[in-house]
Amino acid sequence: MAENEKLFLGIELGSTRIKSVLINEKYEIKASGAFDWENRFEDGYFTYRLEDVHTGLRESFAALADDYKEKNGTGFTVDAIGISAMMHGYLVFDGDMRLLTPFRTWRNSKAKQASDELTELFSHHIPQRWSAANLYQSMINGEEHVKHISYLTTLAGYVHMRMTGRNEVGLCEASGMFPVSGEGYDKKRAVLFNEAARKLGYDTDILSILPEPRPAGAAGAYLTEEGAAMIDGTGILRSGIPVCPPEGDAGTGMTATNSVRPGTGSVSAGTSVFAQLVTDRPLSRVYRGIDVLKTPDGADVALIHSTNGCTDIDKWVALFDEFAKLCGLKPGKTELYSLLYNNTKNADADCGKIAAYNCISAEPSTDVPSGHPLVFREFDGKLDLANFFKANLCAVFAPLIPGMRMLREGEGIRPGKIYAHGGLFKIPEIAQQILANAFEAPVSVLSSAGEGGAYGMALLSAFMLLNNGKTLSEWLDTEVFSGSHEKTLLPTPQGVGSYRDFMERYEKGLPALRALS
Repeated sequence: MAENEKLFLGIELGSTRIKSVLINEKYEIKASGAFDWENRFEDGYFTYRLEDVHTGLRESFAALADDYKEKNGTGFTVDAIGISAMMHGYLVFDGDMRLLTPFRTWRNSKAKQASDELTELFSHHIPQRWSAANLYQSMINGEEHVKHISYLTTLAGYVHMRMTGRNEVGLCEASGMFPVSGEGYDKKRAVLFNEAARKLGYDTDILSILPEPRPAGAAGAYLTEEGAAMIDGTGILRSGIPVCPPEGDAGTGMTATNSVRPGTGSVSAGTSVFAQLVTDRPLSRVYRGIDVLKTPDGADVALIHSTNGCTDIDKWVALFDEFAKLCGLKPGKTELYSLLYNNTKNADADCGKIAAYNCISAEPSTDVPSGHPLVFREFDGKLDLANFFKANLCAVFAPLIPGMRMLREGEGIRPGKIYAHGGLFKIPEIAQQILANAFEAPVSVLSSAGEGGAYGMALLSAFMLLNNGKTLSEWLDTEVFSGSHEKTLLPTPQGVGSYRDFMERYEKGLPALRALS
């Protein structure tokens, strides 16, 4: 470690990996580590067990520590920490921090009645995955655990509370739990929620059980001895290290792509895929396909979310890997992805008249009530590997298109440029070009795009100590990304026409997909 070099740790509990990233005060990545995990489907819900959370945190940090030692030959100290996790969801505890029901993740779509009723009541779109919708649906269902709730939080909020003893979340994360006004929860809507809860037989004060919202840069939380031991078994982490407000993957994605200023936008593509456009004004009306969030420092965000992202593509790649091994070949994982992605350059403009649907789980954005991955083609289409795989890549972004139309036609909002990040973009240019054609906008990928939310969380921890009075957007512009390297691709006329043709087939087939549910 360079003498007096400050180091900042970001950890993100994503859907498939718990990723740890260590950066220095030049915002360079010094080390990283990961722990692979996946959700379980138990008793009708997608969930992760809390014991796996604790195991994964320690394994991920241990891998980072090993990586740092291998690269630098020395130990290190950490100057600030930030925790992120998959956004929203439902984690509820009693007053003794006993878990009352297994963690219900963002991937569940079992709160439609609550979503519809709260959206109507609030005049504010409340998606099924939001914490408020999960709580209200539990009330509608008459679930016994509701009467014992003292804390309702998210996965990032839970880990932060175990690390610091403080019940708080970042402003972006808070805005995906319950509507936010300014830097706090909307009190008028809280009154409406409590009145609706009483009609269902629950004397609940929603504001008393939610974590406190905290904007980017807010200080005051510190790592406790218990928190240090939870993450680190080596003794590197010590109590007293500052911990910044925890955020979900929406807030870290914006930060990692320098997309927190009004007029900027980003797309994150992983197990889910979502587009975020930071607006200079609130939306003029409620759109059922558009979520209203905040940036980590409080600007308005229109978010379009698809519950399904790259999982089905990963399963197809695994199938081709199995075939390769039957042929006596052993391609590496990265090599196989690269071969399949780059071969799509040979695809026909109409993807061989193939339509694909990556619905591992329900997809609220297209009103698909349960998971049924599907591929179909017209009888005179051309089925080959290039067309097949390109159709599946196109399917990743398809559920976002209706929301983009709403913003364009209803609000006059079009993205000037989109920053893309996540594992889908690790193979250069292929998915990036498809996204540019789908959104009919330039798409840029930063050199750090593959590190995703853990990098964004490390930046937020650094911002807490190094902001020098600048706003988050000013700091990112002038301190972090002023000399960054990015690759920008423009939509092409042929590509735009090709994607529009794909969307016609895609939307034509949606009734068949819904009929399977």
